[in-house]
Order: sequence, then C-alpha cells, then structure tokens
Amino acid sequence: MAQDLRELFKEQRENEKFKMKDGHENRFLSLLEEELPSAKRTNSYLWLKIAASVVIVLSIGSYLLLKESHNKDVIKTTVVEHTKDDLKKSISLGDLSPELKKVENYYVANINYELSKLKVSEENKEVVDGFLSRLDELNIEYEVLNKELNEIGPNDQTIEAAINNLQLRLQLMQKLKSKLNQLKSSKNEHESTNII
Repeated sequence: MAQDLRELFKEQRENEKFKMKDGHENRFLSLLEEELPSAKRTNSYLWLKIAASVVIVLSIGSYLLLKESHNKDVIKTTVVEHTKDDLKKSISLGDLSPELKKVENYYVANINYELSKLKVSEENKEVVDGFLSRLDELNIEYEVLNKELNEIGPNDQTIEAAINNLQLRLQLMQKLKSKLNQLKSSKNEHESTNII
C-alpha cells in the first residue's frame, strides 16, 4: 500500500492528456490584443517619454538661464557699488583673493598714513608738490591696471604690476618723508649757524 505519490501523479498525467480545442491559442491572443493593444501602448509611452524629455530640457534650460541672469545682476550691482566707491573701478586687486586684499590694504593704509602725517609749509611746498604729482601719476597707472584687470581678467603680469605700483607709491612717500626731514635738518643747521 505504500505507493510513491510521485509515480501515481505521473501515471495519471500520462493517462489524462488534455487537449485544447482547435484555435484556442489564436482566440486567446486576439482577446489579449483587444484588452492590451501593444501598438497603442508603445506609441503612448513614446509620446510620454518625449514630453517628459522636453519638460526636463526646458526646466534645466530655464534654470540655467535664470541663474546666469541672476549672476549678471549680482555682477552689475557689484560693479555699480564699486563704481561709486572706487572712482569708477569695478574690481580691484583686493577683490581677487584674501591674500591680495591684505597686501593692498597694507600698502594703501601705509600710504594714507604717510599722507596724513605730511606737513606742508612754504619752504617745502615745491618738493611736496613734485612728489604728489608723481604720486598722482602712479595713482592713474594703478587705475589703468585695475581697468586692465577688469577687461582682460586677472593674470600674473597685471597683478604683479599693481603690487609694484603700490610698493612704488609707498616708497615715494617714504622718500618724500626723508627729503622733508633733510630739508628740516638743513634748515635747522642753517639757522643754528646764523645764530652763532
């Protein structure tokens, strides 16, 4: 009585061979086609894919366009602010990097400090005017370098020339200070010899 169930099912399958009615497969495929037409589904998905691609491309394009116009607005406002504050310059040496800003601030502060300590009198007015005219020339050259920096863009030559200009202006102020001290000491010596 102990029969193997696997063999029993195998024998039953062999004895009962099911045969489908003629055309069953064709009827099934036609019903399937009516319910889920393959051609329409492919076209609708194709149009959806194209529409989604167009929407994505337009979204990215408008985002980049708005971002670029926003950046231009920011640059324009920066240029306007600098134009008012820096005698019509848009960016200067200090705007390029924090290190260059420190260098520019150092030289400008020292030059302004030397100018503030400058004492002009009738005796030294001619010397001071000569040095100040040279300082004005260097200021104009510095503005030209800043203009070049804005038009061409930052490069090593322009940056180096701007730093050299700042150094020359500070050296010029120090020479003026030395010259004024010499004039003052020679005047004091001349007065002391006249007294004796």
